Amino acid sequence: MEQGENSSVNPESSDTAAGAGEQKTPLPSRGRQRVEDYTLSVLIPVYNEVNTLLELLSRVREVDIRKEVVLVDDGSTDGTRDLLRSQVEGRFPDVKVCYHSENRGKGAAIRTAIAEATGDFLIVQDADLEYDPREYFVLLEPLLDGRADVVFGSRFLGGGAHRVHFFWHRMGNGLLTLLSNMLTNLNLTDMEVCYKVFRREVLQSIPLRCNRFDFEPEVTAKVAKRRCRIYEVPISYSGRDYEEGKKIGWRDGVQAIWTILKYRLTD
Repeated sequence: MEQGENSSVNPESSDTAAGAGEQKTPLPSRGRQRVEDYTLSVLIPVYNEVNTLLELLSRVREVDIRKEVVLVDDGSTDGTRDLLRSQVEGRFPDVKVCYHSENRGKGAAIRTAIAEATGDFLIVQDADLEYDPREYFVLLEPLLDGRADVVFGSRFLGGGAHRVHFFWHRMGNGLLTLLSNMLTNLNLTDMEVCYKVFRREVLQSIPLRCNRFDFEPEVTAKVAKRRCRIYEVPISYSGRDYEEGKKIGWRDGVQAIWTILKYRLTD
């Protein structure tokens, strides 16, 4: 949905009371506030995603939420930058495009996007097709009803369909999440997940320094230190392999361990 369009979701109506014709007050649909009540900023770091970017952007813009999309090209060399300039930049009123002159990493691109964001809530969205933007509603629900400051998706709580592969990635993710939980006193199931949603004032108040995939353990440590109310919700996952463009590797796992230890001791 393009920014500025307004629509509403009809509230769920309760049944008529057993007493003669007594009417109950309708309850609002959970997680489906009127679209004009809030704006979601979708932060998309982009590096060499020429094959998936336009499809991903289409899926994001189709979600019936008032939103702004902040794309940050992180020094792409595969034609992504030319694609952004020719087919995205200036074409959509709800899309901003920023560029890094050289590759600086996912964390650096997210910091650039955070500085540009103006929405009530901020969500990180990868530029591939591993995560489904239609799940924004379930991710936003604990924020919209006032229970949460931060919501993590979880690929391991059930959710929808999951592509089955990469045993050692799953084991590595579990170990990193366990180590992070031990040092933050959280009980997350998926610390490394891309889908994290924040109230804007929470994320923009946190000094972030990591430049690569170590954004995930850094931001987790820092929201834990600030005693933010953190929720998890199950999400689906369509993971890709390295032939399809997956970028994270074992070196990033080592860096994540160092980051977890570092931000246990410092901010």
